[in-house]
Amino acid sequence: MYTPSKKKGPRTNKPIFQGKIRLRIGDVVRVIAGKDAGKEGTVSRILPADGKVVVEGVNIVIKHQKARPQANPNAAAQQSGRIEIAAPMHICKVQLVDKGGDKGVTRIGIKTDANGNRVRYAKKSGGVIE
Repeated sequence: MYTPSKKKGPRTNKPIFQGKIRLRIGDVVRVIAGKDAGKEGTVSRILPADGKVVVEGVNIVIKHQKARPQANPNAAAQQSGRIEIAAPMHICKVQLVDKGGDKGVTRIGIKTDANGNRVRYAKKSGGVIE
């Protein structure tokens, strides 16, 4: 009797982040844990399935890149060498910088305004986040 072999290789079903991501691209955040604790930067990318964000100038890693020709002849060829890029970091390691308060960090809440629209607000100062 034929029995199919088990699938080999790494697991493909990684857990999906279940928390709420209230940060938006362009928010100014401060790193509160890890090797870059205390640094500030703006959010450039959000990876909701992994629960991670990319912050400009924080969590810099060196990528070794190989030179590759471009398919478009008008575009410049990709340079080789060691390139510094910002790597994703977990959402729990950053907090929003409160512009309305004493420049501290704050948590983010959601409430409805007078018009019935949902808005983000800083829990420390109570001000609306634009």
